[in-house]
Amino acid sequence: MMDVMDAVELMRTVPTTLFLGGEKRDAENGATFTVFDPATGDALTEVADASPGDGMKALDAAVAVQREWAATPARQRGELLRAVFEKITARADDFALLMTLEMGKALPESAAEVKYGAEFFRWFSEEAVRIAGRYTPAPAGNGRILVTKQPVGPCLAITPWNFPLAMGTRKIGPALAAGCTMIVKPASETPLTMLLLAEIMADAGLPKGVLSVLPTSKSGEVTGPLIDDPRLRKLTFTGSTGVGRMLVEKSAKGLLRTSMELGGNAPFVVFDDADVDKAVAGALLAKMRNGGEACTAANRFHVANSVREEFTAKLVDKLSSYKLGPGTDPDTTLGPLINADQLEKVGELVQDAVGAGARVRLGGVAPEGSGYFYPATVLDEIPAQARILKEEVFGPVAAIAGFDTEEEGIAAANDTEFGLAAYIFTRDLDRALRVADAIESGMVGVNRGVISDTAAPFGGVKASGFGREGGSEGIEEYLETKYVALEP
Repeated sequence: MMDVMDAVELMRTVPTTLFLGGEKRDAENGATFTVFDPATGDALTEVADASPGDGMKALDAAVAVQREWAATPARQRGELLRAVFEKITARADDFALLMTLEMGKALPESAAEVKYGAEFFRWFSEEAVRIAGRYTPAPAGNGRILVTKQPVGPCLAITPWNFPLAMGTRKIGPALAAGCTMIVKPASETPLTMLLLAEIMADAGLPKGVLSVLPTSKSGEVTGPLIDDPRLRKLTFTGSTGVGRMLVEKSAKGLLRTSMELGGNAPFVVFDDADVDKAVAGALLAKMRNGGEACTAANRFHVANSVREEFTAKLVDKLSSYKLGPGTDPDTTLGPLINADQLEKVGELVQDAVGAGARVRLGGVAPEGSGYFYPATVLDEIPAQARILKEEVFGPVAAIAGFDTEEEGIAAANDTEFGLAAYIFTRDLDRALRVADAIESGMVGVNRGVISDTAAPFGGVKASGFGREGGSEGIEEYLETKYVALEP
């Protein structure tokens, strides 16, 4: 087991107040809420519970410094982000342990997220100096066209619990690089990582007011007035499709610019000519990353019937070695789910599938005892009416169904309202390109189980949202285009 004193010391020093306008403050009314350890269900600490008044103070601070931050040279903004990247890297062990304590994932998973999350600051530190427009003569010869890019203005970011660092840095990095100020409302389950990030950003020299972090147990009460305020110009959200729809509706009144990274129901399609061993290795990555609690996680495994038994047997063999336990245990490869509600949902979807006729090949029953643990599970022969083919399971459950023809595989993959990520395995390059074109998804992995990359645009279509994060496209979400007409 990890040295208990490491956790005790970290929890003694981690910030638990609001980070409001660049300062650590208690909540306006002194309220707090509890952050729990999902491995035990016990309380970790108490965190300041922001009020609507605190939210407005944060917006006041963001508006007050917006013009000055936008006027800060791009090189200077980029160097600050680079400095924060270095500080995150230097404290990688602290960030990893903190994420494991509040979110539950195994320490190697947390360490991987620290590396991934920090990289967004390095990437956008470089993109800050590449914001460019264009200058061209008008085709009619009656003038010149000047196109410039300007920061959209104060932004609100609402982040989820499953990647407490990376889902924040993926938004903060491009916003600050573009010259925008930002308020972050982290998930109430996992606010500590974002508060620690804010602290080291202040240590790196971030001007006061440019960033605020407001943990709260009353998300709608705090964010609602911000969204209604005409001074806020951008809303970015990562979370469920249901909440995303409500936020889009609410933001429409003020024509607020929005980007939404919403739910997923990723298909994992294995064709009859696939390298089965490679497909199994890819399945382990696509399914088990973050314990299955990822919007890009493979949810539905559509496997050609001619190789389905081989694929299933090999997947079961590999998953049988996964060790369930507290994320702080170095032997653990699968930590707990985030909370009791998520544990109940995963169990409910599994039981629904089994009741409809699915065959349990591995797992399928939560162990007794404290914590929110669910074992690696493989279900085969999933009937078409099973809810698990329609709903995002967000847990370590692989649901396998067969198909015969390429057309059937594509149809099965597209049989969902979602369209975030998809995975296909085939040795045929023509088929790979043909199927990738046909699948209704914002991202497609071909013969690989991990597709996230800071240098690539991340986002979906259909009910999985709109807008892109990462890549050169990511900073465009925080920029407005201005056209200036010049005389000939």
